Amino acid sequence: MRVTELAEAAADRDPGVGLAAVAALRGLLEELEAVHVTNARDQGWSWEQIADALGVRRQSAHRKHARRTGR
Repeated sequence: MRVTELAEAAADRDPGVGLAAVAALRGLLEELEAVHVTNARDQGWSWEQIADALGVRRQSAHRKHARRTGR
């Protein structure tokens, strides 16, 4: 399903449709975050810079992504 279709489904009055769309969007956001964190680390960004951009604490960003990025 495309992102625009997911966004429309998230507004559906049927809770089953809406909740399934929310879950799919959450998964997509996690994937996007991982891609951009990896890109930032590859470009030399610090964990503090990444955390600031995400609006979280440095420790949270590091804990969530350090294993996957290998740094």
